[in-house]
Amino acid sequence: MNKKRVMIAGTFDIIHPGHIFLINQAAKMGEVYVIVATDRNREKYSGDAPIVPEEQRLEVIKSINNVTEARLGREDNNTLKTVAEIDPDIILLGPDQKYDIEELKEGLAKIGLGNIEVTRLNEYYDKYELNSSSKIKEKIVKRYKNNKD
Repeated sequence: MNKKRVMIAGTFDIIHPGHIFLINQAAKMGEVYVIVATDRNREKYSGDAPIVPEEQRLEVIKSINNVTEARLGREDNNTLKTVAEIDPDIILLGPDQKYDIEELKEGLAKIGLGNIEVTRLNEYYDKYELNSSSKIKEKIVKRYKNNKD
């Protein structure tokens, strides 16, 4: 029996346990295909460029257990074209990703991919205080400012 293909996407700027949790939860559903946001698209949509360059982020993601395949997102940010190329059975969104599930389902249906299940991981991995790249960056900045004074 073939395993289902599960697609996840994100910036994966500073890898933390929440990223690993997302990948491991996706792996429980099937083979994990990861799309790593390009530097340009990350900056365009969030206003902030990643700290770690895209090729380095991609290399790290490729080396994580349970990742079947990882690739950079498209420069044209045509997410639906990337989905069509991977042809997943499931798209798993992280708990803090800003995608609207219904909007994504409508877009998929318009291009003949309405059979893909779209779901969101509603559980945060909050075992540790530094459970997001943003929180890690904030702590670094605060420590730097305190040491500078």
